[in-house]
Amino acid sequence: MPKVFTAAALCAVGAEKVVSNEIRKMGLKIEESGFGRVRFKAGLADLYRSLIGLYAADRVLLEAGRFPAADFDALFNGVKAIAWEEFVPGGMGLRVDKVRSNRSRLRAETSIQAIVHKAAAGRLCEKQGILKLPEGGDEAEIRVYVEKDNVSILLDLSGEPLFKRGYRTEGGAAPLRETTAAAIIRMAGWKRKFPLYDPFCGYGTIAAEAALYAWDLAPGLGRHFTLEKLLISDRAQELQIRNEFLSKVDFSRLVRISGSDADPSAALGAKANLERMLRPLTGRTEMRPSMPEIKVLAMQEASAPAGESGFIITNPPYGKRLGDLAETETLYAQMPVLAKRFSGWKLALITDHPGFESFFGRKADSCKEITNGAIQTFLYQYDKL
Repeated sequence: MPKVFTAAALCAVGAEKVVSNEIRKMGLKIEESGFGRVRFKAGLADLYRSLIGLYAADRVLLEAGRFPAADFDALFNGVKAIAWEEFVPGGMGLRVDKVRSNRSRLRAETSIQAIVHKAAAGRLCEKQGILKLPEGGDEAEIRVYVEKDNVSILLDLSGEPLFKRGYRTEGGAAPLRETTAAAIIRMAGWKRKFPLYDPFCGYGTIAAEAALYAWDLAPGLGRHFTLEKLLISDRAQELQIRNEFLSKVDFSRLVRISGSDADPSAALGAKANLERMLRPLTGRTEMRPSMPEIKVLAMQEASAPAGESGFIITNPPYGKRLGDLAETETLYAQMPVLAKRFSGWKLALITDHPGFESFFGRKADSCKEITNGAIQTFLYQYDKL
């Protein structure tokens, strides 16, 4: 019988529902969800499936152990009891990458980090018959969460974070994460039958993520994962899952996605990034998809196609992140022109400015908090412009 693991998908705080829905659509059972983490049950094939196919998750981790620990002795013994030799191959090092403690007696994060590393490395050395783990090469990365004196020990399966799709080599000073873009597209309720327009497209992240979603092009097809280097990996299963996702790609769909930016270099970079999305399919298909259209155009000059209604989903400049709050607020005050030029369209806008509505001159129908990397942002939604 195939082994069933407990896994955790990390995501932006505020995007948990989106990620949970994605996991359920894969036929997997959710254990719990909250504060940027969704725990779920998965077999090995499902681990590959989640790494390759989740759009809004930043990482996928395997829960190597979960136990109560109110002191360092209990922490050491709990970590030492984990069968690390079933995951970590010989020749691979070990690193405790992150520690989070909340409402627990174990609070000193650097001490937790040291104890976890000592226990895990000690067991590996004993099982592998060595005195010290190697340094400077591949490393298994561990994350530790302590909540109400209960410890979760998690082994990273992703390697590079999942928002690093591989298509975006062009980018500005403060980009929107690909996974956050994927989350807000779903939170906005966009479906591929509707037009989507981004008047501040920058380097094309929202347009790219909308196109991936519309084509059913799994975001992880063009990259590799740390799971491939662990002892539980299975190349045949991995290839089977990759082919499963490849078979779902449908470029015959009419995709009406467009974007514009006042900066010509950004628009050029967006086009280059969009082209790179197709690299995982090189040699797999002769069909050329209908690509998102990118123009050099100021927001004030944009207008909707005649007779169309759709979605504006956008990430306008942030004052705090780009350094000129007054200029940003002036821009926000000019944005009501969109209501005239895109009458009847829906608007979803992400910004770090909690006072956006006062400059836009209209209260949003909903406002949800979501993180974009380390930045706390707000998703303002207007049901009808």
